[in-house]
Amino acid sequence: MRATIFHGPFDLRVEDVPDPVVQLPTDAVVRVLRACVCGSDLWSYRGETGRKAGQRIGHEFLGTVEAVGADVRTVRVGDLVVVPFVWSDGVCDHCREGLTTSCEHGGFWGSAGSDGGQGEAARVPYADGTLVRLPKEAVSDDRLLAALLTLSDVLGTGHHAALGAGVRAGATVAVVGDGAVGLCAVLAAKRLGADRVIALGRHEARTDIARRFGATDVVAERGEAAVEAVRALTRGQGAHAVVEAVGTEQSMRTALDIARDGGAVGFVGVPHGSGTGVDLTTMFNRNVALRGGVAPVRAYIPELLPDILDGTIDPSPVFDLTVGVEDVPAGYKAMDERTALKVLITNA
Repeated sequence: MRATIFHGPFDLRVEDVPDPVVQLPTDAVVRVLRACVCGSDLWSYRGETGRKAGQRIGHEFLGTVEAVGADVRTVRVGDLVVVPFVWSDGVCDHCREGLTTSCEHGGFWGSAGSDGGQGEAARVPYADGTLVRLPKEAVSDDRLLAALLTLSDVLGTGHHAALGAGVRAGATVAVVGDGAVGLCAVLAAKRLGADRVIALGRHEARTDIARRFGATDVVAERGEAAVEAVRALTRGQGAHAVVEAVGTEQSMRTALDIARDGGAVGFVGVPHGSGTGVDLTTMFNRNVALRGGVAPVRAYIPELLPDILDGTIDPSPVFDLTVGVEDVPAGYKAMDERTALKVLITNA
């Protein structure tokens, strides 16, 4: 089969690799129908992580079950399934508490020795704890497949950020970051009942999606100018709930500065850069909370899936470029150059 392999910074290649097979009785093999490129994948692409040559890449995908181990009970051959970006056993203490990303037996796609989602198929460890069945009829609906694919990461991550920020009915929410996760956080905030959602972003195509997802205001400024703009929109008080979806020192500082006294920041941007931008003294004096981290999206899928299926939410517009598996490197280049927001990869 074909799969995307990391060889070094800006050097991804689609190559022949052995077909995945069931190795343990708890495994399943999933034939990938849709996958995508994540903003966090770009850090590997740019050489800013410790990924080594020869590793697979890609952690957001869905597909059909092609084989199952003898102990698998919740899915069967032919099922359409979504695959969260971390596999998990579903039974350890962390999984039972909803923190599937800390599973005692879990792991990340593309880590050393594992398959990646940006290929034709993948072996899924702990299939019962990881995979979630989807309606088979979705296979014939491209828009719905794209929307369902967001359950593997970005929609659940945006939801996690909104929960961490304490979004509630009637709240004023600000979202720092106009990438796919930030846009999904806008959608999540509106879904949770926010009265006002301020999207911070400078790219018109992206802020247009933010408005479509429920943003009531857009702030294009950055740094201190952005802080002043948000405070001008909120009678000088700031937002009750702030999502930080970038991961830089500047974005974190902006998020904390635009939070209302007594408010909270939910952070899901993968941290990178020289510092954190966290001023504990200011947070203490203003009673601003900071919560977030790696989103346990597997725990959120049962709640979010029905709203996608009935059309209450539609996150599919975050995908603005579609490529086949052979063109995955070109998709990375487009996202790196910011000519694409989020790249959808299709195998069918």
